[in-house]
Amino acid sequence: MSHGHRPSSPPPEPSVKLHEGWHCSHLYYEFDRATLATMGPEDIKSGCDEVVSVLAPDGVEAPARLQTSIVGGHKADFGLMLMDDDPLKIDAVHQRLMASDLGPALQTGYSFVSVTEVSEYVPSVEQYTRRLIDDGETEDSPTFTAKVKAYENREPMMRKQRLTPDLPPWPATCFYPMNKKRRVGENWFTLPFDERNRMMAEHAQSGMAFAGKVSQLITVGVGLDDWEWGVTLWAANPAFLKDIVYRMRFDEASARYAEFGPFLVSYVSTAAEMLEHCRIGV
Repeated sequence: MSHGHRPSSPPPEPSVKLHEGWHCSHLYYEFDRATLATMGPEDIKSGCDEVVSVLAPDGVEAPARLQTSIVGGHKADFGLMLMDDDPLKIDAVHQRLMASDLGPALQTGYSFVSVTEVSEYVPSVEQYTRRLIDDGETEDSPTFTAKVKAYENREPMMRKQRLTPDLPPWPATCFYPMNKKRRVGENWFTLPFDERNRMMAEHAQSGMAFAGKVSQLITVGVGLDDWEWGVTLWAANPAFLKDIVYRMRFDEASARYAEFGPFLVSYVSTAAEMLEHCRIGV
């Protein structure tokens, strides 16, 4: 009988799919007008038809989530937000666009690759219960029982909305990447968890003031892209994008520890509406 090391557990099966949640890509494009000027109307028409087909959210080859938007400003003409458990299904959308008849007139711009997750700062039911007790609630009080029960009912939906989210039907959207600082004296990653959790709870409280006006999704680019997190906001009115970002800039987690990349604001549309807006094939 062997008395060597205990056999290790078998290695995980190789897979491009996550253990939970989805891959997410934000992709931005602009049209090369000089190239469009050299293309015949038939090629442009067939290219537009291909783009509409590729960007159909309910298409046979579409990823689980696909959203097209018209970008304001000069950073891009249009943007895509794509989500699926298979990252190659997401990339296939980009490859089909570039291989279309309109592909020669498409220039790639900014992109951000990330994944969904449930943040470590979202409390479990047990952690929420302890937080209530720490805040002075007594376990035998009716309000304590009601709050715990309400959180138990919300928690599964909160997890789902973070891992496999439904996109809100709101017209204005904004994306930006961000990091947490790692400077001497301002290193987020050397702070105790309780301190980070306190600041993130304050940050979340500021966001809750915009319930019914703004929806937010945080995706993680750590190890996948140049920035650590990507923030996607959807708003019932573009003014709310300004208001929530301004409000949350005063929170300590943001004011002291956050660094931000480019902001790309856009307006949700169909592919056909985007092409018409950009005067392609018109």
